[in-house]
Amino acid sequence: MKISEIYRMDVYSDSGQYLGEVQDVVLDLEKGEVSRILMVPWKNAKGDVHGVLKRKSILYKSVKNVGDVVLVSAPFGLKEENASKEELNDLSR
Repeated sequence: MKISEIYRMDVYSDSGQYLGEVQDVVLDLEKGEVSRILMVPWKNAKGDVHGVLKRKSILYKSVKNVGDVVLVSAPFGLKEENASKEELNDLSR
């Protein structure tokens, strides 16, 4: 699947909660893979990049399925005390 095919797709949690619409992606160029999907355009992050990544993005590893919608296993906005070590490391880059 091409990255361009997921833009503007609705994003739902596996519990059926609407989370937003895919507006942008973050690529890990070292690994050659999508790292995160963003519910807001990256250019709107301005000075609050960490906040946008924390509250308005989802690790691509959380994506369960892409079809008519993007289905994810956990909604964004996880509190840092409940976030996985991998998520915290990703946010600190």
